Amino acid sequence: MSIEIAFTKGHGTGNDFVLFADPDGAIELEAGQLAALADRHFGVGGDGVIRAVRSARLPEGAAALAEDPAAEWFMDYHNADGSPAEMCGNGIRVYGAYLLSERLLELGVGETVPIGTRGGVRQLTRTADGFEVDLGPFVIAGEAMVAARRLDIDRPGLAVGVGNPHVVVALADDTELDALDLGEAPIVTPTPRDGANVEFVVPAEPLVSGGVGRIRMRVHERGSGETLSCGTGAAAAALATRSWAGDAAPDVWRVQVPGGEVGVRVASVAGTPHVFLSGPAELVFDGALEL
Repeated sequence: MSIEIAFTKGHGTGNDFVLFADPDGAIELEAGQLAALADRHFGVGGDGVIRAVRSARLPEGAAALAEDPAAEWFMDYHNADGSPAEMCGNGIRVYGAYLLSERLLELGVGETVPIGTRGGVRQLTRTADGFEVDLGPFVIAGEAMVAARRLDIDRPGLAVGVGNPHVVVALADDTELDALDLGEAPIVTPTPRDGANVEFVVPAEPLVSGGVGRIRMRVHERGSGETLSCGTGAAAAALATRSWAGDAAPDVWRVQVPGGEVGVRVASVAGTPHVFLSGPAELVFDGALEL
């Protein structure tokens, strides 16, 4: 049985998504249908698919409401291959813009709203030029070895958890970074149980200017391949670089990705360090597609 989906296409620094509204949880798309929506040749095309649904209308939303009863909206996010994902830092900003455009939410500049995700409730704040999301506490989880195409030898990577898993690899210079072929997933050893996004990072020279750290990165996202940006990946990359830099490292970072630039900062919330991600969110066009 076919179904027609009214959708919106949006992106955050080139990390693009297909979004559709299903407030009452009436539309259940299978992994193949979600992948068809995200297909760049036969569908709309995107790095992922986001369904706007009320937390009370799907099983995963129960945990969000238990954590924060005000988390009315749940970001039901799937990767381009149709697999579910815990969270998406660029996606949640675009999701906020979409809720506003669909008049499902009212949010003024400086105001904050809790959003349910599979990785937990995230606090999303509207800013003058986009959104900032509190990604919550983070975990520096140890080292792994990473192999990638056109990387001469395997390199050590630092595992970082920001609601979803990442492994961050430092490279020597822009030449190494530009030479990588991320069309194929890097191999991480030991293999993470649920897979991982893998970021390759080059620090700016100097690393810190005016109290702000600066890095450049590329990323291979599990289930999506190389993307122009990854919000949680940018946060993980900044956190890893901050860890490598030691006690004198700044708490504010600018991360250059192929699709633009995002901001990352570390701040204490109720005595616990949290990582925040800021950046633009743009809605590009609307349409309908039959699946």
